[in-house]
Amino acid sequence: MQRYIKKLQDFNELVMFEHSIFSLPFIFIAMIVAADGWFGFWLLILGVLAALSARNFAMGVNRYADADIDAKNPRTKERPNVDGRLDGSSILIFIFVNALVFIAVAYMINSLAFMLSIPILFILGSYSYFKRFSSLAHIVLGISLGLAPIAGVIAVSATIPAWSVILSLGVIFWVAGFDLLYSLQDIEFDKQNNLYSIPSRYGSAATLFISALFHVLSVIFWILFVWVAGLGIFAFLAAVISGVLLTYEHYLVRKDFTKIDRAFFTVNGYLGIGFLFLIILDRVVA
Repeated sequence: MQRYIKKLQDFNELVMFEHSIFSLPFIFIAMIVAADGWFGFWLLILGVLAALSARNFAMGVNRYADADIDAKNPRTKERPNVDGRLDGSSILIFIFVNALVFIAVAYMINSLAFMLSIPILFILGSYSYFKRFSSLAHIVLGISLGLAPIAGVIAVSATIPAWSVILSLGVIFWVAGFDLLYSLQDIEFDKQNNLYSIPSRYGSAATLFISALFHVLSVIFWILFVWVAGLGIFAFLAAVISGVLLTYEHYLVRKDFTKIDRAFFTVNGYLGIGFLFLIILDRVVA
């Protein structure tokens, strides 16, 4: 039994299950807005399963594809995909199982979700390879998480309304912006290994500017989402407070690059949860 618990701990370290906090709130935001309130326990369960399996698949592919890179990087050389705790075969099985779970859950949701499930997995898996030839990897990661709100609204209504696309654009630029900040940790490593991150190609000053621009765009799109979806004052506050949190995130990083982990995980985690809470409040009051 202890052996299986240890293996689960290794997989948790591999994919960091707790980081699902970045995508889950925006799936539920889209579902709440699409349903104009509570969308039911069944869709809640399916939504969680879809989000977790999709993220596990994406992270599994990333760790499998990046094993050679992670082994060279002092920051990542002790990950389970590198230090021998999880071999390539185990990771491939993990990837395959999560892909099957995602497709099966999509099938149970509706025909549109099922039809889009394999293209979505292709997009999720492609991120891991982009940094080997293109600086657009940050945008691709943003798109991967930005699919979450669209998936949420498809689950409820089997449609893709304009407001869900606008909400997704906000998520895309939010994620791409904080990924740029996170990648500042590896700027020298990426240069030495010819990886196409924006920091390694254009430097830290340009990266900070592009990240800030992306986050401004995020807030603009989220305000547009509130307007197009016809939401109320609490939803508007969610967009404004998100802008305040992102400003604080940039303040932390610009002041001290050693604060990147705090900025990346803590601030962005609070942003997603706070946004969801205010959307719920907005629908309760409406």
